[in-house]
Amino acid sequence: MSWATGKTTLVTGGSQGIGHATAAALRDLGADVTVTGTRASFTDYDDPLSRVAYLQADLGDPAARAELAGRFTALDVLVNNAGGGSANEYDQNQFESVIDLNLNAVMDLSVRLFPLLKDGGGAIVNVGSLASFLALKETPAYTASKAGLLGLTRALGDKWATEGVRVNLVAPGFIATRMTERMRVDPAFEKRLLKAVPMRRWGEPREIADAILFLASPAASYITGQSIAIDGGLMLR
Repeated sequence: MSWATGKTTLVTGGSQGIGHATAAALRDLGADVTVTGTRASFTDYDDPLSRVAYLQADLGDPAARAELAGRFTALDVLVNNAGGGSANEYDQNQFESVIDLNLNAVMDLSVRLFPLLKDGGGAIVNVGSLASFLALKETPAYTASKAGLLGLTRALGDKWATEGVRVNLVAPGFIATRMTERMRVDPAFEKRLLKAVPMRRWGEPREIADAILFLASPAASYITGQSIAIDGGLMLR
């Protein structure tokens, strides 16, 4: 029996990529897993997971977040993974939309679900980015939201430390997901990109999922308010 057996878990944005790998790993450890996505059904995605509950939710919408939180009567692990960017984040409306999804939604869901997490001594793991530490000049909203998420993780980790709820963050580097597919279709561009990565390769979603599972587990029981860059050494440069 694993630490996750029978645990109630929620992975936002769990329909693909890092969230999908995390949901699959939690399920395989015996957890009761729910994921969210924006499409009507899990079968609308390329790889729907069996034995995983799916809920449609546009987490940029406060009403949808309230409805989602209201569906739970118990919760042990919250993985705030849903997020994204926009085509022109120098447009104010697009800027605010990205902030709403990547930062405001995390705060809203975390606060709404905190009473349930507190009851079971639960854990929150936020999925940040290297943009939590580095500036990406073409995506100011993504950069600001992920940097803000790092600060939020530290603040909530401090606030809830005595309440038994741990809050930590993983910061993925270049991971082979649908979101980065456009970076991988041009071999010359990809080669230049990976020159910045000491390990000279893309990370896999499961490598991020493994770190998320560690931070959610009792093995990390004395860790809160911390961040882990999972980047093949990119931050060393």
